[in-house]
Amino acid sequence: MSGHSKWSTIKRKKGVKDAKRGTVFSKLARVIEVAAKNGVDPDMNFKLKLAISKAKEANMPNSNIDNAIQKGSGVNKSAVSIEEVSYEGLAPGNVGVIVQAVTDNKNRTVSEIRHIFSKHGGSFGTSVNWQFENTGILQIIKPNNLDEAELAIIDSGATDFEDTGDLLEVYTNPKDLDKVKTSLETAGLSIKSAALELVPKNKTTIRDKSAAKKAINFLEILEDHDDVSEVYSTLDVSDEILSSL
Repeated sequence: MSGHSKWSTIKRKKGVKDAKRGTVFSKLARVIEVAAKNGVDPDMNFKLKLAISKAKEANMPNSNIDNAIQKGSGVNKSAVSIEEVSYEGLAPGNVGVIVQAVTDNKNRTVSEIRHIFSKHGGSFGTSVNWQFENTGILQIIKPNNLDEAELAIIDSGATDFEDTGDLLEVYTNPKDLDKVKTSLETAGLSIKSAALELVPKNKTTIRDKSAAKKAINFLEILEDHDDVSEVYSTLDVSDEILSSL
């Protein structure tokens, strides 16, 4: 398992800025709305369960979560219909990128995402889906007894795990994510997050500081778009370059 791209690490370490919290809540609410179209019971709708979990990780108020579920389920008749869309392309440095968005106007969103690629040195529409694999990822707060934690991870049915320094990152087959999560919680481990993500099979390493900065800025601009819910990339840069940026 190659693990996350460096872009995922960058996002996690940056965290949620207070100035952008309202935007983050809006994006999370849209993801919940789409998931709730397939049922309002999280125990019967795993996609909704993950969306709610992610919203709670960001400290989104329960009232916002409940309102998003009502909109998606059709209880709120005034809600605008939204849907998921996905785009592929290359970031500067030939870094593979998949953009997932939730929108009420596909024509507007594709036009704006294409403009970002064109303006900032990317290549929109290049097929890169083959460079990624759908993977369940659990982030575990590192316990005092790592040996016991590793045994619990092995027994849980996880496919692999990695020590990222402050966390243990556990990888699973997508269909086993909830089962592995339950097993680890039963073993007493503290789960920081659980998600289904697109993980790069191979990473695109950029060794030049200027080129790395250009690629990271491009990914950040995509992330900041109002309709974008997730950005996955194959980007990899050294810790030395990352710290200098």
